[in-house]
Amino acid sequence: MDYDKTSHDIPELESYFSEDYLYFADLVNPPERSDREVEAIWKLLSLGHGNSVLELGCGYGRITNRLAEKGARVTGLDISPSLLKKAEADAAERRVDVEYARGDMRSLPWRDRFDAAFLWYTTFGYFDEADNERVLHEAAASLRKGGRLLIDQINRFSLLREQSPTYEIVQRDNDLRIDIINNDALTDRRNSERIVVRGGCVRRMRLSIRQYGFSECVRMLRSAGFDSVEAYGQEGEEFTSYGPRLVVVAYK
Repeated sequence: MDYDKTSHDIPELESYFSEDYLYFADLVNPPERSDREVEAIWKLLSLGHGNSVLELGCGYGRITNRLAEKGARVTGLDISPSLLKKAEADAAERRVDVEYARGDMRSLPWRDRFDAAFLWYTTFGYFDEADNERVLHEAAASLRKGGRLLIDQINRFSLLREQSPTYEIVQRDNDLRIDIINNDALTDRRNSERIVVRGGCVRRMRLSIRQYGFSECVRMLRSAGFDSVEAYGQEGEEFTSYGPRLVVVAYK
């Protein structure tokens, strides 16, 4: 698979995070998993009732709306109109008040507003090096002094155990979602080609995500204005070299 670019433009991301993404979503992230992840985020960010929280790349609101149910004042930002529409409908169904905004995480409208912000489920790393760092600077600027930023990403050391490419298949009724994933050790990017076979139509899309190690995260986060950075494993467990996730919490 040949990737000429190492980052995405907005139409590419919108194409990937579309109605097809929603169609398979509950199979990939069932409700019980989302419930468990919300508990982990609440604890990792030391949240309390009434805290203001920003989710960057909030998708269809599976985390955002649950945080609102627990009493946080939540804002969600995403680039995908179809995912935001689903998030708003789910918030209305749950009878929670969530502020949803369509926008680019590289350019945020808020300054010194939130107690905490987070990027969950590998939503950091879509862009080139400069723009990925810009996301962190924007997140830092949106936080009040003492604010916390949480980033959940794949632990790139765990990828060393994978053969490349890997294939992931999700089936819903007669429809299929097939991901062909290549880990590029020279660029530290995880490149995915997604093939969706749905309703007799075949659609292809691509996603490339930069995989950062902890020391790189520390450098970037300190440059963005954070004072200290902590590392955890999946859902806040202790980090291990071959665990599936690297969760980073930075303090402003």
